[in-house]
Amino acid sequence: MPHPIMFDDTDPLLARLRTLVLAYPGAQEKISHGRPFFFTKTSFAVYGGAEKDTRTPFPRSLIVKPDADERLALLNEPHTYLPMYLGPAGWVGYDLDRDELDWDEVAELVDMSFRETAPVTLVRELDTRLG
Repeated sequence: MPHPIMFDDTDPLLARLRTLVLAYPGAQEKISHGRPFFFTKTSFAVYGGAEKDTRTPFPRSLIVKPDADERLALLNEPHTYLPMYLGPAGWVGYDLDRDELDWDEVAELVDMSFRETAPVTLVRELDTRLG
């Protein structure tokens, strides 16, 4: 049985996130488990999730895989959470549905997650683009 769709395709936060994420080399989108997953060879960003222990939903959030040091710092922020399923594997949820959203920070998190998960050839391509 397929998962129900758990996002609004017309959501402006998702639209802005798609523009950011799909600009990365080799980035594609697929719907998995009812949510948008952004991937190259493997996923590097997910839109929406829930907190692992409480199951509190964060439907307008970004789930990324930061490096280990950044992960510890992020989990101490009030707008982050340990996501169900992916959290134990090093992923962090970042709530996008708030007034003080910092898109520069979102871009940094996406970049870090891409670099943690993408094949070396795509990371090199990104670095070449950035000069």
